[in-house]
Amino acid sequence: MANRSKVPADILERYRVQEWRNGITILSVVHKQEWQDIVETLRDFRLLASEIKKPGGRKTEGIVGRIDGALYKRAWKEKSFDTRIIVDDIEHPSPTHAVDCFKNRVALEMEWNSKDTTFDRDLNNFRLLFDLRVIDVGVIVTRATELHSTIRKLRKKTSYGESTTHFDKLLPRIEGGGGGGCPIVAFAIKKECYIDDSQ
Repeated sequence: MANRSKVPADILERYRVQEWRNGITILSVVHKQEWQDIVETLRDFRLLASEIKKPGGRKTEGIVGRIDGALYKRAWKEKSFDTRIIVDDIEHPSPTHAVDCFKNRVALEMEWNSKDTTFDRDLNNFRLLFDLRVIDVGVIVTRATELHSTIRKLRKKTSYGESTTHFDKLLPRIEGGGGGGCPIVAFAIKKECYIDDSQ
């Protein structure tokens, strides 16, 4: 059961929140500044109809770019890790996927509308980086499944389908141990974040 007592009420109103292995406690107690950065970024975020209507573009222009950009302004950064395994003096590169946002041992991935297998990649990356003692907690921000009806009203031809990244695709992967022992916190954007700015 998730310990949501440390999550502000206004965040719970606008996001579904789930944790794995005490992720909320670790993030909010051990990494107070990073927790505050995430809470403030999510608090300021609004899901705009005009952005949903736009076809896919560069990451910096849309929904993902606004969340990542808000964290970058708070000294987060995209981060790649140079990992390798050495066996009997023979070095084997073992690259990990670059993390969208990283600060002080907290890794955050924003998954708005990718193939749902992207969650497998993110969780495996969190697991590996946690096992290598590089991160203490992984965070994923995605969309709540309930947003499908809102999106379909705005876009007759939509790529926002059941096999893309949304909360109902993420939760079984987390609870099935996809992130291994890595503590995880997931936030899913609910319809309460939505604003019709088309008028």
